[in-house]
Amino acid sequence: MSDHELQVIAARVRLALYEQIAWSESKSRSADGARWQDLWIERDQRGAWRTENERARELLDARTKVEVSLTEVGTRLRRLTDVFGLDARESDLIQATLAAAVAPELAGTFVAAGGRALPTESLMASLFDHGVQRVLTPHSPLARWDLVHRIDLGPGEPDGLALDPAIIDWFTGVYSVDAELVGLVRAVAPRAPLAGWPIFEIGDRILARWAADGPSPLRIVVCAPPGSGRTTFAAALARHLKLGLIAIDADASDDATWSSVVLRAHRHAFLTRTALAFTGNAALRRPWPRLGSAFPLTFSSCEIDRMPQPVPDVTDVVIELPPLTIGDRITLWRELVPAAATWNGEVEELARRFRASPADIAHAARRAVSTPAEASSVINERTRDLLGELATRLDCPFAWGELVLAPNLIEILRDFEYEGRVRTALWEEPGLRRLFPQGRGLFALFTGPPGTGKTMTAQVLARELDLPLYRISLATVVSKYIGETAKNLQRILSRAEHLDAVLLFDEADALFGRRTEIKDAHDRYANTDTNHLLQAIESYAGIGILASNKRSNIDPAFTRRLRYVLDFARPDAAQRRALWGQVLGAIVDTPVASLEHTLDALANAIELTGAQIKYAALAAILAAKRDQHPISVAHLLRGVDRELQKDGRSLSERERALVAHAS
Repeated sequence: MSDHELQVIAARVRLALYEQIAWSESKSRSADGARWQDLWIERDQRGAWRTENERARELLDARTKVEVSLTEVGTRLRRLTDVFGLDARESDLIQATLAAAVAPELAGTFVAAGGRALPTESLMASLFDHGVQRVLTPHSPLARWDLVHRIDLGPGEPDGLALDPAIIDWFTGVYSVDAELVGLVRAVAPRAPLAGWPIFEIGDRILARWAADGPSPLRIVVCAPPGSGRTTFAAALARHLKLGLIAIDADASDDATWSSVVLRAHRHAFLTRTALAFTGNAALRRPWPRLGSAFPLTFSSCEIDRMPQPVPDVTDVVIELPPLTIGDRITLWRELVPAAATWNGEVEELARRFRASPADIAHAARRAVSTPAEASSVINERTRDLLGELATRLDCPFAWGELVLAPNLIEILRDFEYEGRVRTALWEEPGLRRLFPQGRGLFALFTGPPGTGKTMTAQVLARELDLPLYRISLATVVSKYIGETAKNLQRILSRAEHLDAVLLFDEADALFGRRTEIKDAHDRYANTDTNHLLQAIESYAGIGILASNKRSNIDPAFTRRLRYVLDFARPDAAQRRALWGQVLGAIVDTPVASLEHTLDALANAIELTGAQIKYAALAAILAAKRDQHPISVAHLLRGVDRELQKDGRSLSERERALVAHAS
């Protein structure tokens, strides 16, 4: 605001105060002072006094000239009046409180005119002929938008009136953001939108609506996973509509102050022509206060299954952001990470391997990655804690050469790994997307007895795909309450949807067990729960491995939805021999050549799973260390016997003899 506008407003208020002082003096000299107790008589007498009294005429003429001048220079006053729908009396109150704030020399004049250094309702009525009706009522825009505050002046005193500090700052040109919003808001600088974002289509539709119906309030609900650029999309759309954008973090406020935050955010939007983007989970669950009129454009960010509460008198426009394409990710890597300019074809490989979000790539840029390997490491790091208590991250120390499985099983697993590498590009092909609108996730079902290598195989696949492996905790998923299990699984899958990770569901039959014959209402609801689980898995677009000890326990309807179903059989003698040699070779410092015949005999005589062989070898090693003796046949037999006892049996004398004789 120019100093001239402030000066003109202060001059108008000063002249009104001078007139009030002159009128009071005139009343005190009147012989008929009792008559002034009647307000209506006072108004009539004051009108006559303005006509007859020379001083009054001078003040009135000067005030009229100032008011004409104010119509020429009062740009901010006019804007405030128009934006918040103030009437003439409310505008007078804004001017008086503004003058009291920016012209401290008027304090004495206010005291002389009304007995107090601040304007009061009664003084305003007298200064500007407002009559007996109050101006600052609860329904007035002055109160609803918190433009003017009441100030307690003490017992028996009328309230003083003061302009809100943010409005004073706005008038004086030093306003940036309301003090109550500091720490909650940030300005969002617009960036070039991604190619697939419907900026122009949505923007032109909004402009057409406003042209037809006026600037009726709209809330654009941007649905996409966190980190996918929802606020950046909002800033790009706001710029297309010639507006700025600030983001308000609802999670940084509390429930008690939320209504005030929303009100002041909208007030800020009106004052600065800045659209609002409300972010954070709290913005989805908290209701908005009734504002009377919201700013024409606000944004809300959410995931597709968590819509915000409706807002009174505001129309929602829901936009689901399309997933990033490989081309989008290439663009972002090159735009945000300076070093990527020298990576040549490795940028394309990064974009294909990792479904990195804009936030992921921006994080890599902040970490100043200089090589593709560093970029891969940073992206993997970023996913480490995103599933929180919902899953446990497993180390993946194993490689293909350490898997001891049937050759046909290895071949199928290689196919799974290849699809995991190329699936991002594969599903960008329009023909395939049309044929497979659902079921684009990469899922495998591993079935077989415990200890046959199901978890180890998942670790190998995750390592070869260079992705983290998360084991889903069934304690966070399975619920005794009908419908809750499906909701819990959906919560995990929605959070993991755009992670570059492999999910491992151990004991999958606890989730995807067979549906039962309907005998009562509980069976009906339980089967409905299973149907929801099947739909959730079918809609998931990530990579998942489900492990179960018994394939027969898995619902056939679910098995039919999977393209990879692998049975892990107990190892045969040759596989058991390979496992014995592999495990002992990894953990025994000294050569075990002297035990070759013993290991042959153990593999041929005693059926053990891979896990049993591993733990038997560990027990043998510890027994040897305790005896302070190189590992021997006796130590191995002790370890094997301990493992068999877990299954309720012991080594027979015949088995002991076969092994001992071989050595």
